[in-house]
Amino acid sequence: MMPSPAGASGNLVARAVETAIASLEDSKAENIVSIDIQGKSPLADHMIVASGRSHRHVAAVADHLLRALKEAGLGTARVEGLSGADWVLIDSGDIIVHIFRPEVREFYNIEKMWQAPDLEDETVH
Repeated sequence: MMPSPAGASGNLVARAVETAIASLEDSKAENIVSIDIQGKSPLADHMIVASGRSHRHVAAVADHLLRALKEAGLGTARVEGLSGADWVLIDSGDIIVHIFRPEVREFYNIEKMWQAPDLEDETVH
């Protein structure tokens, strides 16, 4: 029996998330947070937020991740912010990875925004 397209897509997302998290851990990225945003955004199904200790560490973590995604057969991701290395955004299509310096991450606090409950799914009093 052939897997459904949705199932195949789900497996690809799961593989991309596993590859990204393994790469981030291997690069000693800190405070790795994985957020399922499927149905919350048309941009991607999953978001991962992590920190590097310095500009150099953020750039190294991003380079390592780009290589890992490509070697895993997940294609060439789009990258923004690598030259400054304060906040690097890596978009592989199914997942988006943000790698921040700690002060920049604290300032933007994007994971809090994406982890907020869906008000449509809950009763507001």
